[in-house]
Amino acid sequence: MTDTIPKCLAPVAGRPLLRYWLELCRREGVTDVLMNVSHHVAEVDAFLSAESQTLPRVTVVRETAPAGTATTVLRERAFVEEVEDFWVLYADNLSDLRMGPMLELHRGHTDPLTMGLFHTAFPKASGIVELDDTRRITAFVEKPARPRSDLANAGVYLARPTLFDTIPLDGGLVDFGRHVLPALVGRMHGFVIPDFHEDIGTPERLAQASARWASRTAE
Repeated sequence: MTDTIPKCLAPVAGRPLLRYWLELCRREGVTDVLMNVSHHVAEVDAFLSAESQTLPRVTVVRETAPAGTATTVLRERAFVEEVEDFWVLYADNLSDLRMGPMLELHRGHTDPLTMGLFHTAFPKASGIVELDDTRRITAFVEKPARPRSDLANAGVYLARPTLFDTIPLDGGLVDFGRHVLPALVGRMHGFVIPDFHEDIGTPERLAQASARWASRTAE
């Protein structure tokens, strides 16, 4: 499928995945979005142009070579230099996240990051966390061979600018799951998303999430 379209435009119940995310941002009061695109940029540009009257303001960053999820965020820190908190959203999930409760938890602590979590049926394919009674993350393992829980990284982060100080500046490919989040154990909190949230990272999971979304919205 992604030979011809970017993952963010994969169809879910007849609509591109990106439309759901941008509608969510608009509903939750997010007015400005910076979007990193590395494949099929023309298709993304065409979609955004057609939807420009109904979506938040979107700035597209074209990634010409793989940089890693954390490196990409670090490179674009100027986009959020005047805000107290900012969201990082992975657009390879299908979500109906309500941001308010997660923001409330985030503002109750001073750690660099609050990580959105969800219960996954595929813990060996996810970043898995453990929480203490205060919802501080006490363990994080990316794709563990022997998962100790089913609480997975949802690809939804609420961060403070202090997050930038935790991202290595060696110029290489730096990924949140492999390089940044393990080093932040004990210095980040977890919010279990009570709303619909599913990983669509494989064709099978995309089909499953699409079916669940369609049946949910038909009720």
